[in-house]
Amino acid sequence: MRPVPLPSPLPVGRFARDSVVAAGTALGFGSIVEPDPVQVAAAYRSDRHLRIDGATPDVWSLLSRFWRTADGWVRTHGNYAHHAAALFAGLDLPDGAEVGELADRLEFMTSDAAASTVRAAGGICAAVRAEDPTVDAALRQHPLVEITRLGDSTPVPLAQATATAPLAGIRVLDLTRVIAGPVATRTLAFAGADVLRIDPPNLPEPAWQHLDTGHGKRSALLDIVREPAHFARLLAAADVVVLGYRPEGLARLGLSPERLAAEHPHLVIAQLSAWPGDASPRGFDSIVQADSGISLLCGSDDEPGALPAQALDHSAGYLLAAGVVTALRRRAEIGGAWQVRTSLRRMAAELLGMPRGTTTSTAPITDADADAPRTQTFEVDGHRLTTVAPAVVWPGAPKLYPSPRPWGRDAAEW
Repeated sequence: MRPVPLPSPLPVGRFARDSVVAAGTALGFGSIVEPDPVQVAAAYRSDRHLRIDGATPDVWSLLSRFWRTADGWVRTHGNYAHHAAALFAGLDLPDGAEVGELADRLEFMTSDAAASTVRAAGGICAAVRAEDPTVDAALRQHPLVEITRLGDSTPVPLAQATATAPLAGIRVLDLTRVIAGPVATRTLAFAGADVLRIDPPNLPEPAWQHLDTGHGKRSALLDIVREPAHFARLLAAADVVVLGYRPEGLARLGLSPERLAAEHPHLVIAQLSAWPGDASPRGFDSIVQADSGISLLCGSDDEPGALPAQALDHSAGYLLAAGVVTALRRRAEIGGAWQVRTSLRRMAAELLGMPRGTTTSTAPITDADADAPRTQTFEVDGHRLTTVAPAVVWPGAPKLYPSPRPWGRDAAEW
């Protein structure tokens, strides 16, 4: 088997391949079809292959990076304006301060103090830590994706399933953003599900981010706090809801899995968070890499580094999709409401526990490392969009994704 070209000190290529195969196997009724390794690598690095009107979008804020501290390093995430504002507030800096001012402030703080101060202000910051095999081993005692029956209801058959569209007729309400959740729902849409993504009107999504993972979904804006009856109607008619909010936020919104299962006993409830448990802080792939020890393993003597792709996000997305398909099949056979749950930190523990070997290249990926991946071109909202074609495959699977739609332009209706 040709390796997936994602050079790293850690077995990222194998992890990526296994995650994509899990999704394809679930959608193919257990049939395993080996994916193209080049396509898998490209799918995990899809933001780097994305073109909008021929240009590569700038996907990282200057505030999403490593910073030296008095005793080591921290990693921050400031791609969203509200997270950037919270970062400045936590460090007692004016909103929009110069990057140099932020660097000067962090240089005289310990990593733990910086992380706790920023988090207390609602920002996102993690100390860069060494791996702790004991912690990872404890996390691996739990399933990579937990599937739990939460309630009873009559079976709901997959009546419209075909080889090409095994999820035809399935309605998926998507309450996720960034990468992991959208990759999961993109995979479900690729398999024929009717996916309706809902975002709050006051929290815009960067256009490139939605276009990178929005294939086959409708996208609508709805304030679920101000319009709970409207949202409840959507839930009542859905088969699956995919949740990307922190557990604390879900409880505050009345969307805890237990409450959803009690009110809608036919639902498959998929839940994704940065850390496991019901007290998960805010976090992203890069933040979990820093906290789990991955950044130090991928760095140099001078500074921490990163995986060649946001592999925790992408693997979480494909594996969550596989879990949703498994839960839908169980619902079809024996009925019930089902919870499907994983976290980015659980993904990190899995990757850190895989055999590392001694010959994995750490050289940068170049065009010479792999054949060119398959891409697709669309016209979206007057712009020419080029994205990576699917990596997931099963017997009868389509070769291409359906087109993304503009963010927030559809009606919040089935």
